Amino acid sequence: MRRAIAVSMSAAGLAVLAAGCTSSATASSSPASSPSSSTSSSSAPAAGTATLKATGSADGQILVDGSGRTLYLFQADTGSTSTCNGACAVAWPPDTTTGTPNSTGLTASLVGTSIRADHATQVTYKGHPLYYFADDSKPGDVNGQGVTAFGGKWYVVSPSGNAITTAPTTPTPAPTQSTGGGGYGY
Repeated sequence: MRRAIAVSMSAAGLAVLAAGCTSSATASSSPASSPSSSTSSSSAPAAGTATLKATGSADGQILVDGSGRTLYLFQADTGSTSTCNGACAVAWPPDTTTGTPNSTGLTASLVGTSIRADHATQVTYKGHPLYYFADDSKPGDVNGQGVTAFGGKWYVVSPSGNAITTAPTTPTPAPTQSTGGGGYGY
């Protein structure tokens, strides 16, 4: 009996691994309630019911998940169909959900899902599939902003659902007053 369970669990693990290696996707505009498979990257939160909200950043108000992790869109995606699979999905793990995503302080009608090639349900916002960036290690990181990889640019998303493509504005430091004394305050 133990051997049968071990073989079944191994087969299921291989099926999940194989599903993550596909390279095409289909889209659906209706939310699915089937469980999604997790990505192989440890930077994506565990699968469950996704939550979206907005938070302030150097780029302005941006979309984040319920834990404050930054979400990105991929300009190479076509409509709500994800084109990021395989190695791309390792570097840019999709934001997946096991049910209808929740939103706080956002336009609920912009929140949706699409079905990925691996049959996982990916969260979308204004029709854009949403992703994490593997190099964002904590909430508030935006290391993926403006990155060009896997055939397109990656951008943080505004609460209106548009890519924020401008570089953040950095305040100009105030000029320091020089007394001419070489820093000795003469």
